[in-house]
Amino acid sequence: MKVTLPFALAATLLLGSCASIVSKSRYPVVISSVPAGANFTVTNRDGKEVFSGVAPTAVTLKSGSGYMRREIYTLTFKKEGFEDKKLTLESDVNGWYFGNIVFGGLIGFLIVDPLTGAMYRISDKEIQGALSPIGQGFNPTDTHPLHIMSLNDVPDALRSKMVPVE
Repeated sequence: MKVTLPFALAATLLLGSCASIVSKSRYPVVISSVPAGANFTVTNRDGKEVFSGVAPTAVTLKSGSGYMRREIYTLTFKKEGFEDKKLTLESDVNGWYFGNIVFGGLIGFLIVDPLTGAMYRISDKEIQGALSPIGQGFNPTDTHPLHIMSLNDVPDALRSKMVPVE
């Protein structure tokens, strides 16, 4: 049977799925803590615990959470003598997903990649929970004139009072 160019082009456009062929739907992430040895849990966007362990360790996490839904993870770090720390890890759109426009066709674009989670990727290869000793966090009554901290560590009640410094 002779394969014609229009037939090959139609098969490529209708039957392929670019991101699931070129990329993947599960990604390794190294989880560490400062200080080392903190217990941590990873919960998905539905609140289901998908992993727990002691940092540092590596886990493999899914990038998708169902049809056309990216996964969002919450990591909770705990260690005796330190305040608990929560971090968010989110997947984002995989650039290979748009290869379906040229190579993968409608089935890859609308069905295969969205169902397998390959349309998303987890770009963070490492996430670290920096824990503060109990009592060493932000104290609004402290008399020290300057505190430097991550925006994530500023209490929500004080964020509205923040002013940009030029």
